[in-house]
Amino acid sequence: MSASFSNDQYTHYKNALHGERLPLAFIDLDAFDANIDYIRGVITGTGRSIRLGTKSIRCEPLTRRIFERGGSDFRGLLTFTVEETAWLSEKGYDDMLVAYPTIQPSDMELMAQMTRAGRKVMLMVDNLAHLKALSDAGKKADVKILACLEVDMAYRPLGTDTIHLGLRRSPLRTPAEALELVQSAKGLPNVRINSIMGYEGHIAGRSDDVPGKSLNNAFMRFIKRQSINEFSPRRDEIVKALRAEGLTLEIVNGGGSGSLVSTLQDPLVTEVTVGSGFYCSALFHHFKEVHYRPAAFFATQVVRIPAPGMVTCLGGGYPASGAAGAEKLPSPVLPVGLKYLPLEGAGEVQTPLKLPKDCPTLELGDPVIFQHAKAGELCERFNDLALVQDGKIINRVPTYRGEAQTFL
Repeated sequence: MSASFSNDQYTHYKNALHGERLPLAFIDLDAFDANIDYIRGVITGTGRSIRLGTKSIRCEPLTRRIFERGGSDFRGLLTFTVEETAWLSEKGYDDMLVAYPTIQPSDMELMAQMTRAGRKVMLMVDNLAHLKALSDAGKKADVKILACLEVDMAYRPLGTDTIHLGLRRSPLRTPAEALELVQSAKGLPNVRINSIMGYEGHIAGRSDDVPGKSLNNAFMRFIKRQSINEFSPRRDEIVKALRAEGLTLEIVNGGGSGSLVSTLQDPLVTEVTVGSGFYCSALFHHFKEVHYRPAAFFATQVVRIPAPGMVTCLGGGYPASGAAGAEKLPSPVLPVGLKYLPLEGAGEVQTPLKLPKDCPTLELGDPVIFQHAKAGELCERFNDLALVQDGKIINRVPTYRGEAQTFL
């Protein structure tokens, strides 16, 4: 089911934002809470849990809200840097898996410090150098640091690297490759692999229910099915091989917001990471199996009417990371039907937009509502998020940036 918008929503948000300084980022709390409830409904009764992806939230008060509302089915964080993990540890969080490897000495020292303090923290690894750096830091601090082994879930339909559909992350793909690394690490006494992650990013982040794209949707669903049929048994084979080697795997992590349902079909997966689904940013509107509500937005003001059927907004040029393309621009979602001018797109200081024929009248000073393509990256642009509920702003909460935290 695809996300949809209406001009009644525009009126609702316009009234809520009346008199506010723009640009402004805001969260629709009703939609945000509905996404928490939806995710909890999917996971409840499966015996698995949700690990929260902090990269997609980047607002500690909202992270706390997710845990408070989600209850016992929500356990642990998937963080994105060691420094972020240490900062969250100071705020009382525990059971944190750092999603991206590092061997930086300051990071190794922080991992050792958190471990010594009794925190359960794990760092992603995929080669011997990662493990050796952790073990050396653990030896210096007289602790044993935990590591999570990442294996590659990309789809290679030809069986070779010629066609690689997925993210370029770990070089480990097979049980033999994973076993070789584990065996090589046996001489490292101050590090222990206690978990494994197989992240199917090409399933979790690719839309397959885009309106007006029936052929593309059918092809994408076919590719997803073929990929799941290949990597799920392979992930399970790796897990079984490592356990047969005597490795105690407390966590088998998989999935993402777009693959929540399919990942739960793998019986050996113990938890699924979800991040973007809570905000339901623009790239997560159109999935067949999962149904989130758009909850995170930003508003800019109309400052010019350069021609009939057009308005120009102040600011709005907040492209998302990744390969450049139109899909990485923010989506002007309200009023419904706004379009970029192809030669200008979203600009740092001005963004012209073409209006649909049935567009509500837009005057100077009126807001135009956008969604960022990716979820948490919006928070790198704003110091706080306004919380909208019952047609008004009821609170403001700081983003990481608003708490003077920039980790990458």
